[in-house]
Order: sequence, then structure tokens, then C-alpha cells
Amino acid sequence: MSTTLPPRRLPSLPPPVTSSPPPEADGLQPVRRVPLAVASAGSAALTWYVWAEHGAKPGVLLLLGLALGVALFHSRFGFTSAWRQLVAVGNGTGLRAHAVLLGTTATLFALVIGTGTGLFGSHPEPSGGDLGVALLAGAFVFGIGMQLGGACASGTLFAIGSGQSTIVLTLGGFIAGSVLYSWQYDLVDDLPSVPGVVMSEHIGWFGSWAVTIAVLAGVVALTRVVQARRNPPPVGVPPTARGPIRAIRGSWPLLAGAVVLAVLGAAVLVVSGGAWGITSAFALWGAKLLQLVGLHPESWSYWQQPKQAHMLAGPVLGDKTSLTDIGIMLGAAVASAAGGAWTLHRGLPWRTAVAAVLGGVLMGVGARLAGGCNIGAYLAGIASGSLHGWLWGVTALAGTWFGLRARALFALPNPTPKDSVC
Repeated sequence: MSTTLPPRRLPSLPPPVTSSPPPEADGLQPVRRVPLAVASAGSAALTWYVWAEHGAKPGVLLLLGLALGVALFHSRFGFTSAWRQLVAVGNGTGLRAHAVLLGTTATLFALVIGTGTGLFGSHPEPSGGDLGVALLAGAFVFGIGMQLGGACASGTLFAIGSGQSTIVLTLGGFIAGSVLYSWQYDLVDDLPSVPGVVMSEHIGWFGSWAVTIAVLAGVVALTRVVQARRNPPPVGVPPTARGPIRAIRGSWPLLAGAVVLAVLGAAVLVVSGGAWGITSAFALWGAKLLQLVGLHPESWSYWQQPKQAHMLAGPVLGDKTSLTDIGIMLGAAVASAAGGAWTLHRGLPWRTAVAAVLGGVLMGVGARLAGGCNIGAYLAGIASGSLHGWLWGVTALAGTWFGLRARALFALPNPTPKDSVC
């Protein structure tokens, strides 16, 4: 007697492979090879050109800018979001990271300036500023502008490098605001002010450092009290790789980013003799663009001042701040492409676009009024033991409160713990 076996069932086939590979297990997207190749080649070519045409010092500054861009992107180090989180939901995590950045930078500045350590013949000097109406008005306006524009000065650059198209509009407004200020410079040139106070000139560099660290410790304690009372939800963390590959894939710990940025900022001081800055380059870029179309900003009072006249007469790639700014954008492009995060955003709502431009204009005017931005005034000023840096920070925080309310006029969402990175 014969038996008939049932037919064998073949195993089901796996789903077909699509042209867009899925995210990796850690949530990261695949490396963006074309943007990475373009950004890397552009960075290498520009570094070679600057080094060959302008010398080692500008070449090193460009390399430091590239490193700053990488660190800013990977740590998502934010100034705008830190203040936004504190004011909106009482989360002081970002401001405590500021304290680490400020304290580490202050320590390095005290060592560098106190010992006169410089390269390429530079003589490091602290960043001081006058105390007056222009400082207060400029910082307040800047605080409003960065909430509307969606980024601070450093955030504008690394966001553009990572492909955020909205922030291109913010940068355009930033340049326009800087040009507007330089055009109407005579209207604000003589606003009431008193000479600034740099603590090292009164109590020495050790005393200045000790006071700065003590005040920062007080700020940290205050943020913890505020956070405990308001009990905000935790800040979201971007996806990241594990192990050594985390250096180029995914996010860095915020405090690690603060330390790296402080070291790089101190290196800028050693190489150039001045603190890291951002926004003076925007006024220069705007003036150069006007000259290209046949206008003559060099006849304006602002550009007839000796320092500004020298800047305008020289090439953009010979300007210290322009070199680090360009480097930040390229470095962020390399880092974001390597991390799979580089992308161009499309479908921008018109209200968001208007807010981006307006916020940029306010920041451009505010930065020039105050003599600096979140980097050139807030970071460099406090790290130098200058009172104007502290006043800038407090006043910009007040501007943030108004900026959060102004966002509603443009249908921008209220801040959440996972809001913008800067």
C-alpha cells in the first residue's frame, strides 16, 4: 500500500530591497555620500587655496572653523533653544551646558591672556565692551530676533551647513540687518554709554577667573531650583551611534560639546589674538555684495572707521571672522552628511519664511548695536571677565521672553523639549 506525501511548502521570500535603505538600528540614516564628497572636496580645496594665497595663519583659522562646525553639529549646541527651554518650560539643561562652556573658556582665556601665549605674532587680548543704551537695546533685539529666526549666530551657520533651507533666509536677513545698521550708523553712534569693566584690570586674572566661576556656579544652582519647581519634561536626544564611531555618527553629549567648543575657541584666540566671533563678517559680506553691484558703502561713516576700513579694503578670505564662519558651514556640512542628517527642507510656510527673514534682520541690527552676538559678546565677554558679557546675556534672556510671544504672530509653535537645536 502506497501513501501520498503532502506537497512541501516553500518558505516565503523576503520583501524586495528598496532603493532607499531603512534607518539603522540606532535610528541613524545612511551616510549621504554625494553631499559628503562635495563638502569634503570643497573644504580641502578652500583650505589649500587660503593657505597658498594668504598664508598659514588664515589657513589655520579656516581649519579651526571647520572643527567648530563639526563640534556644533554633533553636539547640537544651542543658545536659542537653551533660553527658550528655560523661559518656556523651566528646563535649565541647556543653560547649565552654557555654564560649562563659559567656565572652561574663561579658564583657558585666563591662561592664554594671562601668560601672553600667542602664535603667528599675535598678542591675545580680552574682549571688552562699553556699557550703555546700545548694548542693552542690541542684546534685547537680538533675543527677540533669534526666537523668530529659529537660530542664533553660530546656529545659523551650522544649520545652513546641515541643509536647513529656512535658516538660509535667516542668514539673508542677518546680512541685511547688518547692512542697515552700517548704513544708518550715524543715528546710533553717540548713544549714552560708559566705559566697560574688565575685571582682570582691577583684580588680576586669577581674581577675574574666580569671580566668573563663582557666578556661573550660582547660575547652575538657580537653574536647578527653577527646574525643580516647574518639573519640565526631559530634553529629547538625537539618535547616535555607539562606541568610537560616535565621533562621526550621531550626537555627542552636550557637555562634551561644550568642552570641545571651549578648546577650539581658545585656539582661535591663540592664533588670531582675538576671541572667536561671528557677526562682524555679515556686515562685511553685505558691503562686498553692494560693491559688486556698483554701490559705494565705503563712503558710509561706519566703513570709514580705521578698523572697518581696513577690513573692507581686504579680501573676504583674509578676514579672520569670515574664515571661521565659512569653516563652520563647511564643517557642519561634512559632519551632517557623514551622520546621514544632511537634507534640504522643502515646502516652507510663508509665515515661517517671513519670521526667518525678520528674525535675521533683528539679529543683524542687534549684534552690531551691542558690539557682538551670543558668541562675540556673551561667550567672549563673560570668558574675558567683562561686565558687558553678563549684561548682554541677561538682556538677551529678557528679549527671549518677548520673542516667544512674538512667535505666535507667525503661527510658529510653542517650544517643546524637542524644539530646535539652537
